[in-house]
Amino acid sequence: MKSKVNNIRRQFNRNANRYDTHAHIQRKMQELLVNRLIGWQEQTEMNQPNILEIGCGTGALTYHLTQQFPAATITALDLAPDMIKVAQERIANEEIHNQSVSNISRDRIRFVQEDIEHWSLNEEAGSFDLIVSNACFQWLVTPQETLKQLRRLLRPGGMLLFTTFGPKTFCELHHSFDEVYKSFGLKPQRHGLSFHSIDEWNQMLVHADLINNRYEQFINIENYDSANHFLHSVKAMGASTSEANSSKLSVRRLMTSMLDEYDNTYKVQAGVVATFDLLLFQSSILLK
Repeated sequence: MKSKVNNIRRQFNRNANRYDTHAHIQRKMQELLVNRLIGWQEQTEMNQPNILEIGCGTGALTYHLTQQFPAATITALDLAPDMIKVAQERIANEEIHNQSVSNISRDRIRFVQEDIEHWSLNEEAGSFDLIVSNACFQWLVTPQETLKQLRRLLRPGGMLLFTTFGPKTFCELHHSFDEVYKSFGLKPQRHGLSFHSIDEWNQMLVHADLINNRYEQFINIENYDSANHFLHSVKAMGASTSEANSSKLSVRRLMTSMLDEYDNTYKVQAGVVATFDLLLFQSSILLK
């Protein structure tokens, strides 16, 4: 687990300064969260919530939270220190240009560089009214245990709201890898993350004693100039496609063949297509 976490940290540190340039999918996912947050705020009439943001990244959602909940106390947590640095710079720049965020950014945001799966074990129960996370939970090593801890951290009536990627994400990429392996008479291997399904997430939420579990799914098709351009963009978002390796096939030959397969199979007028399976989950705990 520690090795995997360190690898994730390195990936995001390496790409922190160019992350926003390629994070258009994450921005779409943030819009889904924001729409749900508006409904929650209207329903609860809560203006001063204690908020935990998991995987704050470059601070895009963090800044939105300061605007939607100007009296909130926000703990913005991320694994990668370079991401937090960019997030802090974003908030500081907004302070200069927008006086309305000066008080909350200076006094009410606490940036924490930590692994949520470790950090959550030691935090006081019932600390947060809202736990929110955008495009982060796919990186959890032990999602079931982490959800149990997040449920412990929620106050009665509190809400957990998160987006993540579903199993149809990058289906074109995985199919292209499979076809290349089969063309060389080899058993296909998985490259990159395996994403949990809606049913799997729902089961984990139930086992964590979270209730009123709701979800939405959005299939988003993106166009890229080429398969190589797509991979470049994905890696700039911190993802990796190099987890598997075959001693019978060199990495260079594998990747060259996969890119050719992708370009030939998923070619459209605008380049190539890539599928993003976007999942949104909302859960809560009972009022006492």
